[in-house]
Amino acid sequence: MKNLRITAFLFFLSLTAFAQTPQFPIVKGFGGIYEIPDATERPDGTLEYKILVDLTSPSEDNKQISRFVDNVARMMNLHGLAGVTKDRIKVKVIVHGGGIFTLLNDENYKKRFEVENPNLKVFQALEEAGAEIMVCGQSLIARNLKTADLWPGVTIAHSALTTITTYVPKGYIQLKF
Repeated sequence: MKNLRITAFLFFLSLTAFAQTPQFPIVKGFGGIYEIPDATERPDGTLEYKILVDLTSPSEDNKQISRFVDNVARMMNLHGLAGVTKDRIKVKVIVHGGGIFTLLNDENYKKRFEVENPNLKVFQALEEAGAEIMVCGQSLIARNLKTADLWPGVTIAHSALTTITTYVPKGYIQLKF
């Protein structure tokens, strides 16, 4: 029995030795990521990255931060951990479809989901990290929403479709979340 306890303790100790604390090099407090010492494929810190995130996925649990919103922060932090500086990563997020509700201000989110919007702190951190958050104006109309219903940090775009067709030719890579 004593050997089993010692073995269990050593196993637990070995697990904690490999545990890491999440890091937040660009987007503070959200999108925690981990260093992968064995990774040989990494972003190039000398390049400028221009990324357009096409965010359409609704939250899986409206009482929690959307993993799709948090993934924007993760993507920025992963680049930062690999040596890409904040000034070398240009991120634009166009939100439409089911993702649009992640941008509701607290008052309107609470009416719809009975909690304050957990995503707003992430959007604020993204904005502070240099990301531009846009919402599709066509999606607003389709869902009977007004600009006043949304987080004040969002920019209204004519449409997601035209935002994508405007930025991709300007060299932005499109990621679909």
